Amino acid sequence: MPSKLLAARPLPALLFALAFATGCQSKPDAAGQATAAGAPTAAAPGAPAAPPAAITAADISGYLKTVAADEMLGRKPFTAGEERITAYLAAQFKELGLQPGGPNGSYFQPVPMVEITAMAAPTMQIRRPGQSLNLQYKTDYVLFTQREQPVVEVKNSPLVFAGYGVVAPEYGWDDYAGLDVKGKTVVVLVNDPGNAGQDSTLFKGRAMTYYGRWTYKYEEAARHGAAGVLIVHDTKPAAYPWSVVQSGALGPKLRPQTPDRGASKCALEGWLTLDAAQRLFTAAGQNYDALYTAANQRGFRPRALGLTLSTSLRNKLRRQTSKNVLAVLPGTTNAGEYIIYSAHWDHFGVGKAIAGDSIYNGAVDDGTGLAALLSIAQAFKKAPTKPARSLVFLAVTGEEQGLLGSAYYAQHPPFPLAKTAADLNMDMLWPYGRMKDLTVIGAGQSELEDYARAAAREQGRYLLPDQTPETGMFYRSDHFSFAHVGVPSLYASGGFESRAQGKAYIAQKRQAYTTGMYHKPADQFDPAWDLAGVAEDAQLYFRVGQRLAAETTFPKWRAGSEFKGIREQAKR
Repeated sequence: MPSKLLAARPLPALLFALAFATGCQSKPDAAGQATAAGAPTAAAPGAPAAPPAAITAADISGYLKTVAADEMLGRKPFTAGEERITAYLAAQFKELGLQPGGPNGSYFQPVPMVEITAMAAPTMQIRRPGQSLNLQYKTDYVLFTQREQPVVEVKNSPLVFAGYGVVAPEYGWDDYAGLDVKGKTVVVLVNDPGNAGQDSTLFKGRAMTYYGRWTYKYEEAARHGAAGVLIVHDTKPAAYPWSVVQSGALGPKLRPQTPDRGASKCALEGWLTLDAAQRLFTAAGQNYDALYTAANQRGFRPRALGLTLSTSLRNKLRRQTSKNVLAVLPGTTNAGEYIIYSAHWDHFGVGKAIAGDSIYNGAVDDGTGLAALLSIAQAFKKAPTKPARSLVFLAVTGEEQGLLGSAYYAQHPPFPLAKTAADLNMDMLWPYGRMKDLTVIGAGQSELEDYARAAAREQGRYLLPDQTPETGMFYRSDHFSFAHVGVPSLYASGGFESRAQGKAYIAQKRQAYTTGMYHKPADQFDPAWDLAGVAEDAQLYFRVGQRLAAETTFPKWRAGSEFKGIREQAKR
C-alpha cells in the first residue's frame, strides 16, 4: 500500500467538509449492505415489545469509514486529528437534531490535561547501614509522577512492604493496618490476593477486582500520604511481560490537571522487576518468597524493610485542553433522569511507521464504538416512541491515556450522577459477522446484566461471562469511570462464537487482531469486514437503553460489588 508517513496529506477544506457531510450517506460496499438480520425471538417477560431492526451494517459502515479515515490522523488528543474528529462528531449530533450537552450551549466539554514527560535518574539508590544496592533505570525499575513540578526528588525515604497495598473493608482486608507511611516509599505486589494467590476464597478468586489494578494501588498509597509506591512486576499475575510495563512508562503521559497540580499524589509511582524486588528484599535481610506467602494470608501486617530509597525525576510539562463531545436527546416525561451511551474518540495519532504506514487509525479500537454510538443516536431519533428519560451520547477523550475524558466527566458531570440510571459503553466491537454470544465484561456486577440478557434473548443469543476475568478488563474502559462513582455500567459485545463459523474462527480472528493490529497502523477500515455483528450489538444496546428509558426504577449493583456502597452513599 502507499506509504502514509505523514507530511500530512491534508484534504482541501471544501473536500474535507463534503467528506464529513456525506460520510454516513456514501454508497455502502458489499459488506455494508448486509443488515442486522435475524428475526428476534420473543422478548423476556416484562420487556417492551421488540421494534423492527433500526440499525444496519450500512449505518455502521458509513460512520466507521469516516471516523477511521486517514484524514482523521489517528485521532490523537492535542493534534489536528482531535480537531477533525470532534468537529465531525459535533456536526453529526447537530444534524441528527440532538441538543448540545456541554457548557454554554456547546457540544464540547473542555477536559484540562497536562502532558508530563518524565526523565528518570539513571539509578535508584537503596541503602542501609553498611550496605548499598543501586538499581538501574529501565532494566530494574521504571518511574513516573503525577506531580506537576520541574524536578521531583525523594531522598532517604524509608522502604515499607505493604503486601498488596489493599484496603478492602468488604473483604476484611487492610494491608495498611497500623502503618504510618507518610514520607515513606511503599513496595506492593501486583494484582489482588484472590487473583494472584492460590486461595480462591479470597476476594473474587480468579476474577480480578479493582483492588488488583495498578491505578488503585497508586491511589491508596497517596491516600495514606506515601512519598512513593513501587509495584513488583511478576509476569503471571500481571498477565503481561516487563516489556509492556517499560513501553507504557516511557515517553510523554497525559494526566488530568488538578487544582493542587498533583501535590496530593505520591511523588514517585513506578514498578520493580521481580529480580530487582528479590535483590531488594535480600538487602533488607528478608526472603521474598516468605513475604509473598505471608502477604497472601488473612491478618497480614505490613513491615518496615530497614532500607531507604533515593532517586529523582526531571519533568517537561505542557498544559493543554482536550474535549469530550456530548449531545442530549431530552426525555419526554422524565427528562431529569439520564442514561449515558459512551465510546472513546481518541487513538494514537501519527507515530512510528510499520510497513510504511504511520497513521494509527484505530478502526476497531474504537472506531466501531463511535459508529455504534452515532447509529444508536440516529435510531432513537427515528424511533416512533421517544424515550421518557433523557439520553446522553458521550464521545470521550483520553481513554488510551488512562480513561481521562470519562473520569473528568464523572468528576465534573454536566448531568447529575445521582439521576443517572446507567452508562452503556461501547469499545472494540468485533467486525467479523453476527455472534451467538453476548460476552459481558464484569459479569455479576450489576442488574444491567439482566437487561443485556433479555435483549440478547430477543436476538436468539446467549449471555457469556468474561472469559478472561483475571486480566481485569472491567477496569480498563470508560464504563469504569462511571462505576467508580457508583453508576451501574455495561460493557458487552459478541466476540467468542460466530453464528456462521463457530468458536475456532473467532478465536483465530481475535488472535490475529491482537498480535497484528491492536494499537498498530494495521487497525484500519477493511471493506471486506462483515459489520452485521457490530450492527447487532448496537441494536442490542439500543434495546437496553430503550427499556431503561421507559422505567422509573434504577438498576442496582449486585451484593458483593465493590461499587455498591458508593451508589448507596451517594443517595443519602
